[in-house]
Amino acid sequence: MATRDSTDNPRRRIVEAAVELLENGGPDAVSTRAVAAAAGMQPPAIYRLFGDKEGLLEAVAEHGYAQFLERKRAQLDPAPQAPVEELRHGWDVVVEFGVSRPELFAVMNRATGRGSDAAHRAGLEILHGRVRRLAAGGWLRVDEELAAQIIRATGQGAVTTWHSTPADRRNPALLTVLRESMVAAVTRAEPAIPAAESGPAAAARALRAALPDDADVLSDAEQRLLREWLTRLAADGGAPGA
Repeated sequence: MATRDSTDNPRRRIVEAAVELLENGGPDAVSTRAVAAAAGMQPPAIYRLFGDKEGLLEAVAEHGYAQFLERKRAQLDPAPQAPVEELRHGWDVVVEFGVSRPELFAVMNRATGRGSDAAHRAGLEILHGRVRRLAAGGWLRVDEELAAQIIRATGQGAVTTWHSTPADRRNPALLTVLRESMVAAVTRAEPAIPAAESGPAAAARALRAALPDDADVLSDAEQRLLREWLTRLAADGGAPGA
């Protein structure tokens, strides 16, 4: 939806209309005709301002990076006292943006234009600043460049994996585990989650994994019931029916 500031700015109005169509209907919804109609303009205006659809998508990516950077900068602590927690929080901001705005995130990652590249570099400067503070505090276990690459790779991988997983199988614990794996890989900090687990949940996972698919000793109904119980135990360690 166009903002009040965009009503007298045709370029911004078109970009905001394109973003709304993208996020509501995916890339196929962003046709020049549909964007022009949503912006209350004629299609030739898009070609005049952006050249073609690819030029429009580059402008959409720039718009996305601007919003993303605004969010990242708003979260910056001018005098961070806990660089590891700053790292965790920064990673969460990136992943939350990608998880909540998948279509825009994908367009941003594909962008190659000058404007989006400048915004991308600005984001990297924020990341490298965090890594530098970790190094200055003696927290890093790898060199700064590798640390930055690991942080970026795990963040983008988390978003990609989340969206490639069917909605009914998505587990928020994945994001926490990936974040803490990243923290363990690049810093000397203790993970915020246990590295290993014992007890009913761990035992249930082991037994579930060891069950044969065609065990003759149990009927199909009994196998389904047992797997259901083990899945519930593995999830929270509680007793069946608890």
